[in-house]
Amino acid sequence: MKKRQVVIKQRKGSYTTTSSSSNVRYVECQKNHAANIGGYAVDGCREFMASGGEGTDDALTCAACGCHRSFHRREVETEVVCEYSPPS
Repeated sequence: MKKRQVVIKQRKGSYTTTSSSSNVRYVECQKNHAANIGGYAVDGCREFMASGGEGTDDALTCAACGCHRSFHRREVETEVVCEYSPPS
């Protein structure tokens, strides 16, 4: 096995703190309502809407279809920001 040497050069200038934020959204319901008979049928619910307020048991139940939040497809939007200050 060959050994490799990696050289990392640092440019003059500095990077400031990198910040990232992510938003989680639950979209269409993917629960198969016909699984017990060997078929495939979804209810058409397009987006999760909580039945209750944050911190309650109803917050995990969809008001539109009645399914648990885990049946809805999860979308995560992540934004990363990194700023570079050029040398003076």
